[in-house]
Amino acid sequence: MAFTLRQLQYFVAVAEQGTVSGAAHAMSISQSSITEAIKDLEQDLGVGLFERHPRGLAITQQGHQFLRHATKILAGVSEARRVFDYPADQSAGGNLQLGVTSLVAGYVLSDLLARYRRAFPAVEVGTIEDDGNYLEHLLIGGELDVAVMLLNNLRDRQALQSETLEISPFSLWLPAGHDLSSRDSIAMEDIVGLPLIMLTTDEIEEATRRLLDAFGARPRVAFRTRSVEAVRSLVATGAGVAILPDMIYRPWSLEGDRIEARDVSASLPAIQVGLVWRRGLKLSEPLRNFLALAQTQRTPRLR
Repeated sequence: MAFTLRQLQYFVAVAEQGTVSGAAHAMSISQSSITEAIKDLEQDLGVGLFERHPRGLAITQQGHQFLRHATKILAGVSEARRVFDYPADQSAGGNLQLGVTSLVAGYVLSDLLARYRRAFPAVEVGTIEDDGNYLEHLLIGGELDVAVMLLNNLRDRQALQSETLEISPFSLWLPAGHDLSSRDSIAMEDIVGLPLIMLTTDEIEEATRRLLDAFGARPRVAFRTRSVEAVRSLVATGAGVAILPDMIYRPWSLEGDRIEARDVSASLPAIQVGLVWRRGLKLSEPLRNFLALAQTQRTPRLR
C-alpha cells in the first residue's frame, strides 16, 4: 500500500523527538498509533527507518534519505494549503534583496529560493553571499530586505528581528571503524585530544573553538578548510575528526559510507539558522510573502 501523509507526519515527529513517547506527546496521540504507523511505513518502503535502543530511536542512513523527501512532501502540502494566503495576483512584480552566509546558501536557502521563485516568478530577487557581520551591516543600512544566516552569533539583536527556521545539533564525524564509534555515549573529554578537521566557513570555526574552550581544552587542529567536501574527504580517509552541525551531514554523499556521525548534542548547544530583518522595517509585499513561505520550511531537529 502507498504511505499516507499522516505516516509521514508521525515519522518526522519521531525523527525530531528521538522517541515514540516524545512524538506521541508532540502530536497529541497515543504511542501505539505512532508505533503502528512507523511499522507500516517501514514495511511499505522495505527498509528500516530507525534503529531501536534502550534510550529511544536512532535514525538510520535510509531514514535520513527518506527524511529529506518526507519533509519536502509535507512542506509542499503546507505550501499548497497556504496558497490562498498569498495575493491573488502573483504576476505582480517587485524586488527582494536577500543576503545569505556561505554555509547556509547550499544547505538551507536553495530549496526555499526555488519555491519562492516558482510562487512569485515576477519578483526580481537579488542575492549576496557574505559573512554574518557584513550582512548585519547591510540589513541595518537598508541595503538588504532579509538574510538567511546563523543566529547564534547575531550581534545587534536590538536593531534586528529574527525567526528560527532550523535548529541543528552538533555531531562528531568519525572515519568508519573509529574506536569511538562503538561507544553509546561520547563526552567532550574523549574528543579534545584527537586531530580536528576545522571548518572555517560561516563562523563555525569560532563556535567550535568557543565550545572546546568551555571545557578548558585547546583544540588540536590538523587541518583548516572552508570546504565542507574537503572535511568529508579528510575525515573519511582518517586524517582527523570533525565537530559540525547535523544539517550538513549527508550519509548519502560521495564519502557518506566512510563517515560515521555520533551525537554530542548533550555537550554542545545547537546551531540555529533563521531569517533576519531590520526591526521596525515596513515589510514590502515580496518580503511578506518570502517570510510566510519560509515558515513552511521548518526542518526537524534530529537527536
